[in-house]
Amino acid sequence: MQEVLTYLLMGGSALLTAGAVAFLGIGLYTNILERFLTEVRDESAGGMKGAGSVAIRKLGAMNRRFMWPGYESKTRRKLIKAGEPSQYKPEDIMALQEVSAFFALLAGLFVVNGIGMNLAWSLLVMLLGLFYPLIWLNDQVKRRHLAISRALPYNLDLLTLSVEAGMDFTGALAKVVEKGRQGPLREELQLVLKQLKMGKTREEALKSMIVRVDLPSLTTFVTALIQADKMGTSLGKVLRIQSTQMRIDRTQRAEKLAGEAPVKMLFPLIACIFPTVFMVLFGPIVFQFMFGNVGG
Repeated sequence: MQEVLTYLLMGGSALLTAGAVAFLGIGLYTNILERFLTEVRDESAGGMKGAGSVAIRKLGAMNRRFMWPGYESKTRRKLIKAGEPSQYKPEDIMALQEVSAFFALLAGLFVVNGIGMNLAWSLLVMLLGLFYPLIWLNDQVKRRHLAISRALPYNLDLLTLSVEAGMDFTGALAKVVEKGRQGPLREELQLVLKQLKMGKTREEALKSMIVRVDLPSLTTFVTALIQADKMGTSLGKVLRIQSTQMRIDRTQRAEKLAGEAPVKMLFPLIACIFPTVFMVLFGPIVFQFMFGNVGG
């Protein structure tokens, strides 16, 4: 029994150590790669950052010849929804995938050879590296959508107050851009304002914004504005209704997230916290029982 317990402890310790090293390695790799993805397009920088920018640009230029249309259109759409981070183009994302896969393969081979695992694991690590730039891009889209969703009620209230105070839509929009909080929604509204000043109609400028952002709550708001403009409805009344509905939606969304929190916490509790608590509470008792020290 003592030998079995010893083997179990050794196996558990090895498994926990391997898991900790794996999570640490993945965390370091993703952190370094995310910084690289964010800063590599700075072509004026010197050193490794500047060299990386030149390499990505040249590799992207070569990828342009071999990129299939489906990949280009899909990636370009995601880049637009993400706000075109670091002015990336589809060929740059493909180049980043290639670079990420190469370094992930090197890291995988180093780790696999170090701990004596099957070389097939290095291919799995390479696949993770290959798809990480796309995962990063999807995460940028989600972050931007979240920032716009959070900023929309405040900016809509400000727009409503400006219109109800007697300003026209363009003047109210300029006031929102001037007084609004810095973020992606303000940038989009600023672009709409610029398009209006360049001669685009309100409908064209607003529709181009919802195509770029592709967020349901913003699409609903813009659609209501366009319909009100076509039907001649009071803009202030429509904005007030939309503002009220936006606050209701925000409250419902917060209640939904609060209701989902206990379910999301269940797995970490069962998998991580409860076993540790049981080991601390009942571990000494089990040891004493197995070594025959209970009751003298």
